Amino acid sequence: MKKTLLLFSTVLCLFLFSSWGFFAHKKINRLAVFTLPEGISGFYKKNIDYITEHAVDPDKRRYIVKGEAEKHYLDADHYGASPFDSIPEKWKDAEAKFSADTLLAYGIVPWQIERSYYSLVKAFKEKDKSRVLKLSADIGHYIADAHVPLHTTENYDGQLTGQKGIHGFWESRLPELFSDKYDLFTGKAVYIENPLKEAWKILQDTYQYKDSVLLIEADLSRTFPSDRRFAFSKRNGKLERQYSEEYSKAYHDRLNGMVERQMRLSILSVGSFWYSAWVDAGQPKM
Repeated sequence: MKKTLLLFSTVLCLFLFSSWGFFAHKKINRLAVFTLPEGISGFYKKNIDYITEHAVDPDKRRYIVKGEAEKHYLDADHYGASPFDSIPEKWKDAEAKFSADTLLAYGIVPWQIERSYYSLVKAFKEKDKSRVLKLSADIGHYIADAHVPLHTTENYDGQLTGQKGIHGFWESRLPELFSDKYDLFTGKAVYIENPLKEAWKILQDTYQYKDSVLLIEADLSRTFPSDRRFAFSKRNGKLERQYSEEYSKAYHDRLNGMVERQMRLSILSVGSFWYSAWVDAGQPKM
């Protein structure tokens, strides 16, 4: 009985808090493959199904493997009104200022992106194809997570403002309903000079949206008929209570393209990190 409850709890957590949702993570990694230039694009295209399917591996590990959860987010607002002025960029300096326990408690996604990047460079240098694919799928996940506004705040699921459930609403329900109409062509990947600085830049840009995500939904919920906010619909072959398509569209419209922009940025960033790791490894023939 205890094992059954634990399994149910794990599955529920994955549904509620899987960043970008399985659908969007797979789409981001898959489309990132098409940003790559000649020399490396062939390798990724040949393995595109692996890159796509394994985009969600970090979320599958998140509630099972100790030390995984904190790799997906940074509760920047824990560090004050101007967190990016307060948090040192390098792990060693941040650890000296706040302690490793504090950093782990409030998320380490920028440093995880850096660690994954240099592991990927090493795998490329060694021409370890299976490790290159695994690390590419993983870093794609963490980079995409860094583009989600609710991954930059302690109020990650609206639990502090009476908006519990907004996490899955923004990053799972909306992309599943509307991403087929998005323009997700981003152009070609670009070389990243400093992966850690780029990770911090992504987070700083993402952080500016976290208040809008919450405030827009709060305002909408006050004016939208409560009996039309939710509906039952099929998800993964099961009938589930979800935000209605009507309410989802109203929220999506008020966000004014935010989800689409963040998905586009995620796709280009993932491709650029892959490409840069390959270049830094000496552009090996894979």
